[in-house]
Amino acid sequence: MSEAPRIPLLIGGERIQSRATEWRDVINPATQEVVARVPYATPDELDQAVANAREAFKAWRNSGQATRMRVMLKLQQLMRENTGKLAELITREHGKTLPDAEGEVGRGLEVVEHACSIANLQLGEYAENAASGIDVYTLIQPLGVCAGITAFNFPVMLPCFMFPIAVACGNTFVLKPSEQDPSASLFLAELALEAGLPPGVLNVVHGGADIANALCEHRDVKAVSFIGSTRVGTEIYRRASDAGKRCQAMMGAKNHCVILPDADPEVALNQLLGAAFGAAGQRCMATSVAVFVGASRDWLPEFVARARQLKVNAGTDRTADLGPLVSQAAKARVEGLIQHGVEEGAELLLDGRGIQVSGFEQGNFVGPTIFGGVRGDMKIYTEEIFGPVLCVTGVDTLEDAVDFINANPNGNGVALFTQDGGAARYFQNNIDVGQVGINIPIPVPVAWFSFTGSRGSKLGDLGPNGKQAVQFWTQTKTVTARWSAHGRTVNTTITMR
Repeated sequence: MSEAPRIPLLIGGERIQSRATEWRDVINPATQEVVARVPYATPDELDQAVANAREAFKAWRNSGQATRMRVMLKLQQLMRENTGKLAELITREHGKTLPDAEGEVGRGLEVVEHACSIANLQLGEYAENAASGIDVYTLIQPLGVCAGITAFNFPVMLPCFMFPIAVACGNTFVLKPSEQDPSASLFLAELALEAGLPPGVLNVVHGGADIANALCEHRDVKAVSFIGSTRVGTEIYRRASDAGKRCQAMMGAKNHCVILPDADPEVALNQLLGAAFGAAGQRCMATSVAVFVGASRDWLPEFVARARQLKVNAGTDRTADLGPLVSQAAKARVEGLIQHGVEEGAELLLDGRGIQVSGFEQGNFVGPTIFGGVRGDMKIYTEEIFGPVLCVTGVDTLEDAVDFINANPNGNGVALFTQDGGAARYFQNNIDVGQVGINIPIPVPVAWFSFTGSRGSKLGDLGPNGKQAVQFWTQTKTVTARWSAHGRTVNTTITMR
């Protein structure tokens, strides 16, 4: 049997074979086949990537907005042309179904399309004669070398939440994708180079915690973006902040879906199925808690029956509803939490353990799992399970549902199904969660709006995408100037914030 291919680093526009002494197998989660080997880059290789980005910044920061816009236009074309290949790489190393993977590429593409508008996004302000004979204006300027650290669950979309806007604003970038499924992230970066990014503007290094920590602490890195677990995100934010860097960390969640009795049951239950079990629950915006209000509790048996019919198979089966979990460790953790729920006294209405898929007997499969009677103090409620497990609770009123959700420390996303506009307005005004869906189960906004998770799901005041992303990847310089009538400078002051 031939050795699995070794995944290169991408430094200075070149594919570099790492000199690493530590390598990790990249596993197909449906078969346990080793499909690639990824290096844990050396400190010297990380320094080389940052040095290339620092050198490239000197010219890239002065490139015209139109130049950067044209690169983004070409990148979106290349992503469209290579959607199939990107999706195949995602499915091979992550496990999600091909339709899910293609949808992920589409969401990433949406951000790139938004970056094509950089000429309108990166605008300053100007006031002539703000005081007598004094003009004041702002310059929206790039920061320098920036870094992104991404989780495994969206190997294309999460990098797109980071580098397209960052480089479109004139920064250079070092990306550290997840070591569990790095190939799609690397191919995406190569497409960006093909689109016209100069060598060194976008670099890719692989590794684990050591590389992530080094990026947070490197003296030449100005800003760090992270998307992943709460445990890792908290550490990333602390390290980067202690090192004086700008940082954003989008972290864990416990997303709720509230169903009122006036909702359309056909719509609500079908939407809840996809939100809870799509991508095998491995997404930070997955619905992991359903709150049935009043008489809607009577719909639970029908929901369980529909969940029982969902098809579990390898991601290459386009008719599958959910594929395997990313790793054996992930499967063991999810099954352990299911057992914990049983021991805590939750009612196991549907048990997804022990799933066997013909032809993929070694796959990391866990089927749809539903717990009823879940209390707020149970571990299956307080921890993010990150698998196809839905906790269900019932309350009497919408006000009770809002109180229950607001008591949870996380604030990533929440949804309400209703046909009552007054109830929807009450909900959106009183719920303490950053992203709200009304008859939308997973309220991830379109890319020209910011991703606005809150409370325990986010550290940093600016999120990815939209106007907030441009603010995060730039600094505002304010110029106050007075000129004489003959063109001689009398007084000029510059302040920065």
